Amino acid sequence: MVKTIYLPELCSDEELKELKGHHLDDAWILHLFDEDVDLFSEDGKFILSFRKKLLKETDVGFENYKKMINPSRGRGASAGQIDPDLLYWKKRNLTNTKGISTGYMVNGKVSKMKVNNPVYSTPIGYFDKSTGGLGKDLPCRLTSFTKPNLEEYEAGFPFLKEIADNYKTIRLDEYNKQLERANLKSEYKIPDTPFSTITLNRNFRTALHKDAGDFGGVACLSVLEEGKFNGGLFMIPKFGIGVNMRHGDLLIADVHQYHCNTELWETEEQKEYNKVNCHSFKNINKENGVVGIEHDFTRMSFVCYLREKIINCD
Repeated sequence: MVKTIYLPELCSDEELKELKGHHLDDAWILHLFDEDVDLFSEDGKFILSFRKKLLKETDVGFENYKKMINPSRGRGASAGQIDPDLLYWKKRNLTNTKGISTGYMVNGKVSKMKVNNPVYSTPIGYFDKSTGGLGKDLPCRLTSFTKPNLEEYEAGFPFLKEIADNYKTIRLDEYNKQLERANLKSEYKIPDTPFSTITLNRNFRTALHKDAGDFGGVACLSVLEEGKFNGGLFMIPKFGIGVNMRHGDLLIADVHQYHCNTELWETEEQKEYNKVNCHSFKNINKENGVVGIEHDFTRMSFVCYLREKIINCD
């Protein structure tokens, strides 16, 4: 039987806003969940539903989508505070550094863009119209990482469909609301799901943030793994929540709550095991300085959602 628990607020959004873009440790966790559970606030508002080892198409998901993960310098507050001691930044001459963003010198001139810490995080599926960082207008489209990898993208659909099918079973009202909206622009919908877009992350410890640009505020998250590691707990500090989301688990959550992850780490024994047994990212240059590249293990997380402005696409 799935537990249903109602939790009191421990702090306000205004207090948490002061910590936006900062990494929080597990001292914020008062309630750690590693079992099936539905969580609500004391006034009955949905927080999350968590199910352990629910997904079966994990090999399909991992083997196809690992090929589509690329670095990003545009993940905003979730990428954390700029750390000048990070290997990536040591190779560059930083300028106008403030909080989560920085500029840098290119050929003796200040770069035209301000960027965030580099992390492995890639959107696949569809994006709505947007204005690029250099002022270039972009139409509704398949993302740039999807088009050259269409074979892998489509081969991984059974995993995404499995997430969607379980979403329907667990949170029917939210699923139906999202599906109805997605069907209004079905050409921008991932088949057999209510999602337009999936964000793929590798070894990305997110700093405190709220998701934006999504419809409804509810997203489906999962993790697929290679190797052994510790940490990476999903946290919602407003309620003191920590969730031990691991391989094949499914988390359906209100991502308009401030959330983040704890640190990812290995024991020496785990490091030795991972050196021998983890092969998926062996060929990546570890000197590129992207956060998380230093580890041989892989924690690949999926965030599945519907972009709000897809409805405006032609």
